[in-house]
Amino acid sequence: MDRIARLLRHWFAMPSRRLFSADSLARIAAAIGDGERRHRGEVCFAVESALGTGELLRGIDARARAGEAFAALRVWDTAANNGVLLYVLLADHAIEIVADRGLAGRVDDAQWRAICARIEERFRAGDHEGGAISGIEAVSDLLATHFPQDGTQPDEDELPNRPHLL
Repeated sequence: MDRIARLLRHWFAMPSRRLFSADSLARIAAAIGDGERRHRGEVCFAVESALGTGELLRGIDARARAGEAFAALRVWDTAANNGVLLYVLLADHAIEIVADRGLAGRVDDAQWRAICARIEERFRAGDHEGGAISGIEAVSDLLATHFPQDGTQPDEDELPNRPHLL
């Protein structure tokens, strides 16, 4: 029954464009840019309404899909290996954070989970844009701690700041 319920949730999922308008996406992109002025990391925000039937039948979960998105969006491809993906799978009400190896040992799972909980709280209240921006700000705070923008090293914007609707 759980498998059928998941299939139905994904088949009838609300399109991400209904939750994130063009103006909302622009404000989220601006929040990513603002954060990246404080650190040398790269933040990527991606939202997916639902998975395809084939993925669902293969048992792909939000974490696995986030890993696929991390690779497809090339979040791993930064000079300092300090890219972070905030991934939302709307049909599963799932939020995943995938961080590149440059953050291993610097940020623990509890810190990432706290950011996810912060986003989830805002999403439950119907504030999807605010949840996204809140999460981006929290990730930027961590990146500023571990990869501060101190002017001693050149920093280029290696990934686009625009959110991805997958």
